[in-house]
Amino acid sequence: MFVKKGLAATSVEDIAETAGYTRGAFYSNFDGKPELLLELVRRDHDSAQLDLWAVMDGGGTPAEMNARAIAYYSRYFRDRECFLLWVEANLLAYRDTAFQERFNALRHEKLNQISAYIRTASKRDGRQLPLQADALALGLVSLRDGVRFSRMCDPQRASDKVMQIVLAGFFSCVLCRQSEDIPRADHRAGKPGRGRGSRTPTAGTDKIRD
Repeated sequence: MFVKKGLAATSVEDIAETAGYTRGAFYSNFDGKPELLLELVRRDHDSAQLDLWAVMDGGGTPAEMNARAIAYYSRYFRDRECFLLWVEANLLAYRDTAFQERFNALRHEKLNQISAYIRTASKRDGRQLPLQADALALGLVSLRDGVRFSRMCDPQRASDKVMQIVLAGFFSCVLCRQSEDIPRADHRAGKPGRGRGSRTPTAGTDKIRD
């Protein structure tokens, strides 16, 4: 019902009737629609993380592992319904500070797990990451979500083949690229990138000094 009508337009009665329960049964399990929405995106998150670590546990060469990761993310590009739930959750988090706090905890957990995956993949490949793992995780999630938006609005241009090319480019040009080939940036502090030859920050500080 959230996918069909949107969170705001869906009533508790719509949900209860569709599920075959009473309004009282709904409130005996959930405080309201936001809590139900959070439970739905958490279930999708948990399922996605199990699939992601299955990619890692498959072993093989770095190229084989990248191929499995590309196939994994390509499947999620086609999952329109779960993505719409995340869109609804993001919009609600923007407008509701109480929901935002709970939803951001889930988002941070998601990013941390992807960061851990990236660090593990880097160690297996024996290469240094060009950026911090958490910055790459944020970039990958942002790329994935942006492409999914494009696919929803213009599915002919954002075809399966194009999606795979975009993902392959990210994995091969960013995750597997040598660090000196990419300007560094302190994404946490919002600082501009510093290319090769730049002076390094003073040890023990997070600030980049001119």
